[in-house]
Amino acid sequence: MARRLPLDGVRVLELGNYIAAPTAGRMLADFGAEVIKVERETGDELRNWRLYDGDTSMLFRTINRNKKSIVLDLRTDEGREDVRALAAHCDVVLENFRPGTIEKWGLGPAELSEANPNLIFVRISAFGQTGPYAERPGFAAVAEAYGGFRELVGDPDRPPVRVGVSIGDSIAGLYGAFGAVMALYEQLRRRDESDEPLPLEDRIVDVALNEAIFSMMESLVPDLGAYGVTRERTGGRMEGIAPSNGYTCGDGLSVVISGNADAIFGRYMRAIGRPDLADDPDLSTNDGRWRRRDEVDDAIGAWTETLPRADVLAILDDAGVPAGPIYTAADIVADEQYQARNMVQHFDVDTGGDTPRSVGFPGIVPVLGEKSLPIRSVGPDLGEHTDEIRERFLRDG
Repeated sequence: MARRLPLDGVRVLELGNYIAAPTAGRMLADFGAEVIKVERETGDELRNWRLYDGDTSMLFRTINRNKKSIVLDLRTDEGREDVRALAAHCDVVLENFRPGTIEKWGLGPAELSEANPNLIFVRISAFGQTGPYAERPGFAAVAEAYGGFRELVGDPDRPPVRVGVSIGDSIAGLYGAFGAVMALYEQLRRRDESDEPLPLEDRIVDVALNEAIFSMMESLVPDLGAYGVTRERTGGRMEGIAPSNGYTCGDGLSVVISGNADAIFGRYMRAIGRPDLADDPDLSTNDGRWRRRDEVDDAIGAWTETLPRADVLAILDDAGVPAGPIYTAADIVADEQYQARNMVQHFDVDTGGDTPRSVGFPGIVPVLGEKSLPIRSVGPDLGEHTDEIRERFLRDG
């Protein structure tokens, strides 16, 4: 018998495009929610991002897994009426339009709540639904800058850079999914106390991209207020923590080594043949090591460059020093830990060739039990479930 998932019975209407709201939808779908993704006739633009062949990118297939796709034109009265009808059968609506957009279409929380007073709304936008910046457009790259993240990424003598994934969108999506589950739980809790639905304001989850990023910035603002310290870019290091960095090995491969704990540092330095640094009293605490971080890093880098990566990792493992390889996609697919926990799951997918190709997709996190839950389906073809959804929920079914 198939395992009952935690969100079985929850139905979600996803009006979002790109990454943020669809990431929230993916999280809910992964754990059993029925997520109905509304797309226009040309589809979510993500279908064309990183599209190397075929008509649907692997990025779309990944972020929209376990969902159903229906094509509706929200620019028409008929399309908007269909959204209202679908929302009446749903528990959650996800959207990431600019604030005010769905209200102009007559699809705002107040309107959709008329037929469904228990409906939860997860609204993801650049700067939130309120405040002087609310109506500004903005993608995750802009939010990462506003949130303080971009200022800390890169080397101190170069302009800030971005990381290789849409981290701002993804974090906002995680908050959106958490907010949806939190509101669903609050509804269940309140039902034991009252027959009245939650007030509308308690059913709106307002996620701002810049705030999602800011929430991850640890003590960035408190350090300024408490010590007058403005954190700066430190390249591969973490400010105030040493030694912890990435290093190149003799075979051209790279490792990350985190030997910054006081109890570890001495073992670390002896393992690389530098007992002088291990016994230096000025380096016995993190403050001293941070002041002399360049000297310590140079010593480590000089050692790693003399050995292949496998030898570097074996020596450090024997010494009890936390270290690991910097993986590529191929490394992840081949890794026994990922395999043991079902974290790369393969599906036959149309990639533009004559026949489908077996493609690995990232597993479901967090794990329930011993390994990832199975992905039920990769991101759907455009409008793949239109007929099914119309038959179940819409007037012309």
